[in-house]
Amino acid sequence: MTNITIVAKGDRDNRLIGRLLDVWQASVRASHHFLTEADIRALAPQAEEALRQIETLWLLQDGPSPVGFMGVQEQKIEMLFLHPGYFRKGLGKELVRRACRELGVEYVDVNEQNPGATRFYEQMGFHTFRRDDRDDQGNPFPILRMKRAH
Repeated sequence: MTNITIVAKGDRDNRLIGRLLDVWQASVRASHHFLTEADIRALAPQAEEALRQIETLWLLQDGPSPVGFMGVQEQKIEMLFLHPGYFRKGLGKELVRRACRELGVEYVDVNEQNPGATRFYEQMGFHTFRRDDRDDQGNPFPILRMKRAH
C-alpha cells in the first residue's frame, strides 16, 4: 500500500535526501536513456539541491520506503520520479491529478529525448507550447515546455 505525504523543508534530513536521490538515480537510469553515467553524476548535486529547496515536496512511500516523489513550485511540476519497480501502476497519474486539483498545477517541463514522459503528460492533459534547445542549466538537452489544457 502506497501513501503520499508532504515533507516540509525542515524535515528533509540527509538520510531522506539520500534515499530520494537513490530513487532519482534509479528512475533516471530507467527513463532518461539519453543521459550518460557522467551526465547523471553531474546532475546529482542539482537534484539534491532541488530536493532540499523545492517549495512543495510530496513523498510516495510503500511501507517505510520512499518509492517516488514529486516537487512543485509555483504551479509547475519541477520533478516527478518513481522507482522503476513502481512504473506503470497509476502512481504518477495519481500524483499529477492530485497536484492539479490541490496545488493548481498548470505547467511541466519535459526532456524532449524522453518520449515516454512526453506521452504521459499529454495523456494527463498537457500540451507543448514551446521548445528550448537547452535545459535551464544550459545543457544540450532540448526541453518541451508544457501547459495543462482545461
